[in-house]
Parts: sequence; structure tokens; C-alpha cells
Amino acid sequence: MRRRNLSMLIAFLFIGNVSISYAQEENNEKDKFFVSAQIRTRGEYRNGALYPRNESDLPSGFINERARLSLGYERQRLSLRFSAQHVGVWGQDALVDKNGRFILNEAWAAFEFNDYWFMQLGRQALSYDDERILGGLDWNVAGRYHDALKIVYRKNGHQLHGIFAFNQNDENVIGGTFYDSSKTKLYKNMQTLWYHYDFASTPLQFSIMAMNLGQEGGDAESRKSDTQYMQTFGTYIKYAPGQWNLSGAFYYQFGKNVSSRSVSAFMGSARASYNINKSWSVNVGTDYLSGNDKSDGTYKAFNPLYGTHHKFYGAMDYFYASDFIGGYNPGLSDTQIGVGYKVSSSVSMGMNYHYFATAVKLENLERSLGSEIDYQLDWKIMKDVSLSLGYSVMFGTSTMDIVKGGNHNSWQDWGWISLNINPQIFCK
Repeated sequence: MRRRNLSMLIAFLFIGNVSISYAQEENNEKDKFFVSAQIRTRGEYRNGALYPRNESDLPSGFINERARLSLGYERQRLSLRFSAQHVGVWGQDALVDKNGRFILNEAWAAFEFNDYWFMQLGRQALSYDDERILGGLDWNVAGRYHDALKIVYRKNGHQLHGIFAFNQNDENVIGGTFYDSSKTKLYKNMQTLWYHYDFASTPLQFSIMAMNLGQEGGDAESRKSDTQYMQTFGTYIKYAPGQWNLSGAFYYQFGKNVSSRSVSAFMGSARASYNINKSWSVNVGTDYLSGNDKSDGTYKAFNPLYGTHHKFYGAMDYFYASDFIGGYNPGLSDTQIGVGYKVSSSVSMGMNYHYFATAVKLENLERSLGSEIDYQLDWKIMKDVSLSLGYSVMFGTSTMDIVKGGNHNSWQDWGWISLNINPQIFCK
């Protein structure tokens, strides 16, 4: 299977090159064809990542890898992109494997109707603002993609995006439109409007997002559909005067969740960073995501949906990148402070401290969840080659034991090192 896939890719490259060379001779349009590749290998030591460990739990270790090949074509008013990848852990596949895992993570075409309007259709990453609600999740070895139609208007600093998606499990002949999301963890349908404006006279950016998310609340056994719709509405602002970088976001959710419960939830964030000089910078921030303290009535826990949670709520991914347990969703209050240091033009490092607490007071429990310290170093070895490494420690509380599991008296830490090679290997 792998040999056949590789042969198809080589043939595609050859045919594409010949076809485009011929097209360039036949017309005066400027055609561009490019190929890029990525090998990203990451080793991890997990001794309490994602979920706290118990005293008797042994640490784990592995090496995962993303191997990605991307093909792109551009000409006046038309763009296409195909990206295929194999992801997994070293040793996961047999030495002789006839059923290799090789999938398309990107496959889209974009058409420009005129200078202001264009449409992008197919499998694509959706990344907006600071990736609170919609993010590419590049930290994950597989990344995240959506099958969607995107219609865009842009002019004089204004952008308006409309995103539309409708998901099904198969080409069904009969049986209605029930969508089993137990494996995909996806929505059934989604409609999103995003407006963004870049001010010309000041370093200010402003965005508004409105999303209508349809989730399947039906019965998998009878396959009877019962779509529940939840709406998310909010704004993001970024202001970067001089050595400052200030940003904030607020989102409100309403409608009904997949369990047919009425929703009334919100989240807010504020960030500030300051470049002291060319080497040193400091940052502070706070995030608040509302939580739920009872099993009936209106559901008040905010769902950050398809954002890149690893960027915000601690590198060990205890919150929203992994679930609470025991039916809890107490929300999150995250207060943080950090420092960055640029060693040279190619080496930088940073350290951040997070203090976590539940957003709501749970019965007979303190709100404090604990503290996390994250360290990361980035080294650009050469063009297209970079190395990153990090180490994190979590100091949990008894409340953390209840809502996330594990034993806070156990040492919880996590370390990783990643080599990223990402060259453009052909462009014509």
C-alpha cells in the first residue's frame, strides 16, 4: 500500500510538472507549481501529562512523527493544494505492513471571482484570530482539518468570511441524516461568519465571530436524527503599540448542547506582553471559562470547541485538550505570568507560570486546582530546520484529584524534544 501510494505521488509530480510546463508555453498566464515536505519527529516523556498520575503509575515514553508532502498550484484567480501525511508512533506499524495509514489532511481549491471575492472548497485548516474557537492545532501530530466551503470578501483592511460545513458518515441511500460522531468528534453541520478589520492609522485589529453549530443528539441504535444547535458569538481585539502587545477576547454561548440542555456560558481572556529590550520580554494574562456546578437546569460550562487549547491553558494539556472526569465541568480560571529571553538571532527561550482554579465553587471542595511551570527552548539550526524542547511540572491539589483524577502528592512532570524539517523542495 505504501509503495503504491509513493508511486502515485511520484507519478503525480512528474505529470504535474510536464502539464504545467506545457500550459506555460500555451498561454501567457503565470503558472506556479510548488512542492514542500515536512518531517517532524518528537520524543516525549510523560509522567503526568494530560491527566495526573497516581503514586503507583509508571511514566511512559515514545517518539511520534509526522511525515507530510504538500503539492500546490497557482495561476491567476485559481489555487489548488493537496497535502498528504502519515502520522504515528515509532514502532506502531509492522516492519512489513500492507495497510499503511496515509491520508489527505488538505485537499482544496480556491477560485477568485474578482479582486474582492473568492471561494475555497474542500479539506482545509480553519485558523482564526488567536485560535481560541477555531485553530489549526499544529502541536498535535495529526493537526486538525475541516471539510468545508469558505466564501471570502476582502477590501481595504476589511475581511468577511462565511464558512459552511455538512458532515455525514457515508453515502447513505436511505436512513435519514443521522450522523454518528462518536469516532470523529465532529459537528453535524456548521455555519460561521467572521468579520475582521485592520486599522490603517493605528496598530489595531478587531474581529467578530458568530457560529451556529449543529450537533447530533439522536440515538445511534435507532439512527433517528435530533440535531441540537448551539450558538457562539464573540469578539477578539489586538493592539500592538511600540514595545507592547495587548489582546483580549470575549465569547458567549447559548442555544442547546448535544444533550438537549439549554446553554448559557461565557469566556473572557486578556493578555499583555512588553519587550523590555531586544533580548528580554515579560507577559501576563488571565483566562476565565465559565463552569457548571449541577447536573440539571441550564448548562453553564463554556465549550472552547475547536480551538488550539495547548496554546493557552498550560503546556501539560490538563484543560480542554483532555476531559474532566466524573461528570464534572467546573470551568477554569487561569492566571499566568511569564518571561522570554532571546539568546541570539537563532535561539530563544521562555518560562511561564500558571495558577489554576475552578470557575465555580463545587460542594465541599476548594477552588484551587494547582500551579504549573512550563519551560521551552527554540533553536533555528539552519534554514528549514529547527529544534524545540520543553519541560513542565504540575503541582496539583486535592480538588484536582477529584475533577481530573490521579494523586496530587505524586510528582507530575512532562518533557519533550522535537526536530522539525520543513523545506520547499520544488518551485516553478
